[in-house]
Formats: sequence, C-alpha cells, structure tokens
Amino acid sequence: MCKDLNITKPTLIIDKSKCLYNIKNMVSKAKRHQLQFRPHFKTHQSLEIGQWFKDYGVEKIAVSSLTMADYFSKEWNDITVAFPTNILEIETINSLASKITLNLTVENSESVLYLKKHLTHKVNIFIQIDVGYGRTGIAPYNIDDVNFLLEELDNSPLMKFVGFLSHSGHTYKCDSEECIKDTHSRSLKVINQLKSNYHSRYPNMIVSLGDTPSCSVSEDFSGINEIRPGNFVFYDLMQYQIGSNTIKDIAVAVACPIVAKHKNRSEVVIYGGGVHFSKDRLIENGITIYGKVVEKTKNGWSKILANTFVKSLSQEHGIIKVPIQDFDSYRIGDYVLILPVHSCMTVDLMKNYLTTEGQQISTLI
Repeated sequence: MCKDLNITKPTLIIDKSKCLYNIKNMVSKAKRHQLQFRPHFKTHQSLEIGQWFKDYGVEKIAVSSLTMADYFSKEWNDITVAFPTNILEIETINSLASKITLNLTVENSESVLYLKKHLTHKVNIFIQIDVGYGRTGIAPYNIDDVNFLLEELDNSPLMKFVGFLSHSGHTYKCDSEECIKDTHSRSLKVINQLKSNYHSRYPNMIVSLGDTPSCSVSEDFSGINEIRPGNFVFYDLMQYQIGSNTIKDIAVAVACPIVAKHKNRSEVVIYGGGVHFSKDRLIENGITIYGKVVEKTKNGWSKILANTFVKSLSQEHGIIKVPIQDFDSYRIGDYVLILPVHSCMTVDLMKNYLTTEGQQISTLI
C-alpha cells in the first residue's frame, strides 16, 4: 500500500473492509434488539459511503445540520436533523420538507411557535431531552415545558410529535466499558421515566437514543425504539481510550509526509497539522497526544508503534515523538500513517478519502 497510493500531501485513508465490518456489527446489534437503526452520517459525510449502509438494508439516517440533510436528500428519503432547529434556515426546512420525510428536533417554545407560523409543509418533530450530558435538551423534570410543546404540536396541522430524542454524550467522559454501561443505564432510567408519563397518550411514539459508546458496548436497550450512533463507522483513538472499540476496528488513518527530522530531540516533523486533524487530544500518563503512528502494511496498517505519537500540532505542522532507537527508520520524503483522536472532526477537515485500494471517495464540501 505504502508506495502504490502515491501520497504527496496529508491524505485521509479509509480501510473499506474494516468500515463494512463495523457497519455489519451495528446493523446486527440493532436487529438483535429489535431496534430501528438510524445511523448518524455526520461522521463520514459521504453519499458513496452511505451506499454501503444501504447494502445492509439501512433506510433512515440522522445528520447534524440542514446543509447535511440537503446533501443526503439526493439519495435518502427519511432524515432526522439531530440538532436543535435553527429557525433562521426556515427556507431550507420548507424546501426539504416538500420532498422528503424530514424529522426536526426542538427543545424550546420559540422554535415551535416560529415553525407553527412559517412552515409550508409537514414535518415530524422530536422533543430533545437532556439525559445527563448537559449540552442541550429539556431537563426531564421540566414537565411543564414538555407539556407546552406537546400542546402546540398537537394543535399544529403541519407538525407531528413523533417522540423523544436524546444523546448520552457524557459516555465520552468514561474510561472503561463498565463506566459506559453504567452511564447508559442511568440515561435509560431517565428517558424511560419520562416515556411512562406519555405512553398512553402517544402509544406509537419513538424513543431515540444516540451515542457510539453505549451502542457499541451495551446489550440493554430497554424502552428504546431507535439508535443513532455515528462514530462507530470508523471509530478512533478517543473511542478506544474509553472502551468502545479495539485498535483493529479503527477504519481511518491520515497519511502525512515527513518533511524534517531533529535527532537531538528525537522528533520527526510531518506535513499534517490542526487543519487536518483538529486539535482534539488525549491525555495518557500526563502526556498530551494528538494521534498515534501505526505500522504500515501491504494492505493498510496494523499495530500502534510503541511510544510513537503526535506530541503537538500547529496549523500545518505536526511533531511526532519517536523512540531514539527508531529515529533512523524515518526518512524525509516518506510518510507515516496516524490514527486520529477524533475521526468525525478529521473527516470534516480533510473532506475526501482514499481507500487502501486507491479509490477516491468524496464527501460533502
């Protein structure tokens, strides 16, 4: 792989076989638990990769913006925007709602009242509930707020309440599989308590939960109808650190040319910086890490090289710390393969993929 791909600048490499394995596993889990599987496409942002999901029978997706919804509406007819509705984009909302099943997410009266006044086509509405993450959503004990939204939705000819949506993003603060399971269980308890208050009134409502750590390691989805993981399609070092996946599950790496070497510091300089990786980082034993170098193989990559990591990033530069005994194996004009800390952000910055077989794949630009 190393010479055949003709790497000349930072390039996002995707291992399709690993990616398909990850998709197959999550599809199987959803079927095993009789869950609707609505993968979040904000991770890969690609119509072509979306087709790989269709090959496994996936029919519905989630995205994180109306721009993304518009892009995927070329090939997908049922899309949830899992982000609080931005009423300034009402023209885009009406345009999308005229041609696909559009599911919006709301958490405040201002958005609902605005939509009620300005919608021209029918939309489905999820009410977002904060199950402990603290980022967005209505606190589950604010029943008055939930009831107000439900009354407005029930009295709107163009909005239909379809259920509650939540994101257990606090699983990303975990450091073990057991922590993930415990956090997930607490999220289930919160959302199921709320569900019990409204089940008789809305017997067909959907409870939608989405986060890769919970969906990867848990086998308890009591009361849940739908899951929306996204990062699982590629995984990354962050997911590995918290216990969601193994290193062999990570399906993307960034190829970065070596441009300089400093033996006195045992450091290698690469063309690959914050504008390629983002500045997401891990802390391991007090050391800040922005990516880890993996061993290149004929068909992709294998193990992480011991004590070899990206120690700092500036805009275009990356500095790799390498063991002194390995220093001479790095050559200017060659390139290294680096597993990203956060694959979603890396994809968003890199925009395009090159498969290990040499195929170009584009994303939303």
